[in-house]
Amino acid sequence: MRSNRAALRASVSMAATLPMIAGALALGIPAAHAADGPARDTLAGTRPAWATAAADRGATADGAQVRARVYLAGRDATGLAAYAKAVSDPGSAAYGKYLSARQAQARFGATAAQVAAVKSWLTAAGLKVTATTTHYVSVSGDVTSAERAFGTQLHNYAKGGRTYRAPAKTASAPASLDGAVLTVTGLDNAPHKAASKDQLPPPDAVFKNAGPFSSYYGSNVARTLPSAYGAKIPYAVRGYTGKQLRAAYGAGKRTGKGVRIAITDAYASPTIAFDAATYAKAHGDKAWKTGQLTQVLPSEYTRTEECGAAGWYGEETLDIEAVHAVAPDANVTYVGGASCYDDDLLDALSKIVDRHLADIVSNSWGDIEANQTPDLAAAYDQVFQFGAVEGIGFYFSSGDDGDEVAATGTKQVDTPANSAWVTAVGGTSLAVGKGDRYLWETGWGTEKASLSDDGKSWTGFPGAFTSGAGGGTSRTVPAPYYQKGVVPKALATANGKAGNRVVPDIAAIADPNTGFRVGQTQTFPDGVERYSEYRIGGTSLAAPVIAAVQALAQEARGGRAIGFANPAIYAKAGSRVYHDVTDRPTRASGLAVARVDFANGVDASEGLLTSVRGLGKDSSLSAVKGYDDVTGVGTPGNGYVESYRRR
Repeated sequence: MRSNRAALRASVSMAATLPMIAGALALGIPAAHAADGPARDTLAGTRPAWATAAADRGATADGAQVRARVYLAGRDATGLAAYAKAVSDPGSAAYGKYLSARQAQARFGATAAQVAAVKSWLTAAGLKVTATTTHYVSVSGDVTSAERAFGTQLHNYAKGGRTYRAPAKTASAPASLDGAVLTVTGLDNAPHKAASKDQLPPPDAVFKNAGPFSSYYGSNVARTLPSAYGAKIPYAVRGYTGKQLRAAYGAGKRTGKGVRIAITDAYASPTIAFDAATYAKAHGDKAWKTGQLTQVLPSEYTRTEECGAAGWYGEETLDIEAVHAVAPDANVTYVGGASCYDDDLLDALSKIVDRHLADIVSNSWGDIEANQTPDLAAAYDQVFQFGAVEGIGFYFSSGDDGDEVAATGTKQVDTPANSAWVTAVGGTSLAVGKGDRYLWETGWGTEKASLSDDGKSWTGFPGAFTSGAGGGTSRTVPAPYYQKGVVPKALATANGKAGNRVVPDIAAIADPNTGFRVGQTQTFPDGVERYSEYRIGGTSLAAPVIAAVQALAQEARGGRAIGFANPAIYAKAGSRVYHDVTDRPTRASGLAVARVDFANGVDASEGLLTSVRGLGKDSSLSAVKGYDDVTGVGTPGNGYVESYRRR
């Protein structure tokens, strides 16, 4: 798990490294269970790809302990996916005919008889049931009992210089359960560690931006610094505020009144209420009303050191302050996970769906697709589908490492943004000019070169790629129907003739060099915790901005929920309601800003670092006219919010 407070977004540790299977399971529809002997149904995707014969180090000790979750398929998994599609498609007669959380469970959730049968099977095998929810049954026990229950031996396998447990063959469940089991997670234990109950740590060490700054794009030109792309360049903005972002994305008079937005991250900042209120007052945003910001938190936290719990405070702060800045009258509910692991983040998402805590959900976290497994993909997609039938839309940041080649050596997208049931949010570099006027955007992709020792040139200009909006073509998720006819064939078929999901769907400001100013309580070098402000970016910023814009759009349609938005987003592709973002929005041969940083991240006592940051340089990805894999269909324009009035 990574959480970079100063620039990017959080990324969650996933359970294993098996690519998601194509077909129905990748869309969240349980694959038909092939017969595995006369009395067993296989649970596809439960054996990791790394559990090979060559890596096999022998059977796991019989007495070793296993903790697993058995996810329930419900009474009509195929019908759930079909209804989720119908209510989300503007062309369907069922569009917008959402169910309540209770109705969704009654129609598609597991029956009491199914739950009882699953529990009986597990306990008969010798496993202990430790928790039961509407979505899963948790169990613990020794390896012998787990092998008996799931019809497979558990072996130890070498992986990345370490040894992990995994099924020697695909797990299965009794055919007599009649498809009641969706999947099981936890039979492999890479890279999970034993959990412990933890206390939340204090805030991270302070981070501050050095100046000079621009107050709006181009307001302060760095005339004493070398030129870039044949021209003098402006200093980076101090950080845009809500007023500037609302103008850029066509908020008009909409404020998100009456709309509920949920935000998920791991853990919870102990100073969030104070920080959010202080920030709003400092920047002219509406004051938070009593009860407008609420939190739903776990009773205890785990893996705080492993997950870098304090780093998540900045994520929560960014998400909440950005949402309120753009949609100041929306009600915000923060739902914290007990850790950065999938089980706990799934629990946070499930709370939103089970209690219908919001209609719009912003999620600034994820991991690379190679680290996803089909068992977890199915569990996530089932939650997203339940959300869709209730009119809940999920928005996920697309990532901050471009095509991921620099970070992982492999071109790939991020997950859960790759799910066909969520809206993946890409990123841009945004130029807002004098008078809060929208000037242009490029796709977010940064190249960095440092100032030479003599101050007369940029060393190695234009420099190396540092970060950029995540995007590209999934290797595992089939092309969803709503992308067909919009996504260029060359992108859709990049990983197979049949076509695959392409990320992102829509975009907003993400570049930390044209980023958003946040305020957060941090720990200063003297050990004192106090409020301060800094500029931040990443698709962790883009996701809450789009969530807030969707709240404005929901207000425009009389408060009626938008739900899963992708079909509606793509239906407007190519229209003037979007800014069609390209990497060359002006006649200049290139665009860049100058940035000055404190060497120690706090003050000038250890010197300053001056660099040039090129814009629109996203690894191998490019923002071009029409749909692209950096910004999707584009960013919301002046007509976007009001376009929902007609639906």
